[in-house]
Amino acid sequence: MALLPILHYPDPRLHTCATPIKTVGATIRQLAADMAETMYAAPGIGLAATQVNQHVRMVVIDVSDDKSQLLTFINPELIEKSGECEGEEGCLSVPGIYETVKRASHIVVRALNVGGDEFVLAADDLLAVCIQHEMDHLDGKVFVEYLSRLKQTRIKAKLVKQSRETF
Repeated sequence: MALLPILHYPDPRLHTCATPIKTVGATIRQLAADMAETMYAAPGIGLAATQVNQHVRMVVIDVSDDKSQLLTFINPELIEKSGECEGEEGCLSVPGIYETVKRASHIVVRALNVGGDEFVLAADDLLAVCIQHEMDHLDGKVFVEYLSRLKQTRIKAKLVKQSRETF
């Protein structure tokens, strides 16, 4: 397994729309394993392939406290959403930034697992929010885009300044 570099907002590659995965084979399983290792090391609770500059429709998520419930969603599709919740979100591609975002509180998602088998999962609360957040990445959307233009401008400026100070 390998740690993959994570793209940081406002990198334009984060706005690339991911393409469906045609075949779940060894290459996709390796990418899923590398993404999981990268997510855990970051540390985070979710990671989309887009964030590691792989523009295929796959996300990995683990919202468990002990990091023992890894979920991989290949070609995920929301088939139901209801309710509304508002909570603070962060993102590995937007380090150090946390803002309040509105999402559906209950979702049902259909996807393939790393074995290529289809499954349907109903999710609530944090898992539902995390799935929606990661699926946004697959459509080229970063959570800060739910915020006002003013907040987006301030976040971009802060991240640009941080990146200059790092080098």
